[in-house]
Amino acid sequence: MKNCIPSNVDKRSKLYRDLEQYQEYLYRKNLSDNTVRSYLHAVRQYFKQHRKITAENLQLYRAKLIDHYSPQTVNISIRALNNYFKFLEIDLMSKTIKVTRRMQLDRVISQADYEYLKRRLKEDEIYNYYYAIRFMAATGVRVSELVGVLVADVRLGYKDIHSKGDKVRRIYIPKTLRTELLGWLEEERRDHGRLFLNNLGDPMSTSAVRRQLKVFSGLYQIDPERMYPHSFRHYFAKTFLDACGDITLLSNLLGHENLETTRIYLRRSSNEQYQIVNKVVNW
Repeated sequence: MKNCIPSNVDKRSKLYRDLEQYQEYLYRKNLSDNTVRSYLHAVRQYFKQHRKITAENLQLYRAKLIDHYSPQTVNISIRALNNYFKFLEIDLMSKTIKVTRRMQLDRVISQADYEYLKRRLKEDEIYNYYYAIRFMAATGVRVSELVGVLVADVRLGYKDIHSKGDKVRRIYIPKTLRTELLGWLEEERRDHGRLFLNNLGDPMSTSAVRRQLKVFSGLYQIDPERMYPHSFRHYFAKTFLDACGDITLLSNLLGHENLETTRIYLRRSSNEQYQIVNKVVNW
């Protein structure tokens, strides 16, 4: 069992002891390391803003989450807190946000913003995030998978990702991106370990990637509603399907268990529908 408690929690504090017990509770429910880590982080974030667990504080925290994060991230935090309250046997519950398929499509980063973001990151020499964003957009990996990519995977040109039920899917690193990554690694004099590191030389974390994307949205004036990790996975899927049209292959690359899940990318966003109507309807 890994210790997934955030490093900024004082080990002498009551919160740390409570999180230790909560962590054991989550592992007993057979949750993955990534899920346990995200749940513990969510509880820590709540207590950074509120000392006590009350219905009013929970409502305030939920509202702040909605203002700053994607619906998926909000729901992860809410589920984490609901689990925590259940663990503590506190009769308190918060509702998750209903995420519609239309909402997902409407919140995908545009090609123009993606190209602009790449250019600005390269100009500002923020290469770790320049390549991290390119990697997500060129392979469709989830952010939890991104932070586990190794230098060795770049040399191979692909990565096998293991999921629940002993399932394995292979993601391929496009030749152009792979060539650039190898050149960057050579300049960095790195030949092993995790591919994506932070400015301190430590492996990137999923929460850090999410936070940094919000920083970039403000820095480069890009819609924050479209600056979250899964947006680049959606971008990969829509762009791949437009270019290739093979929905079965796309489903395999994304690791979807059901082809119906992938069919969302056959649909048009509200903005795309509007543009098509304006172009076609002239009567």
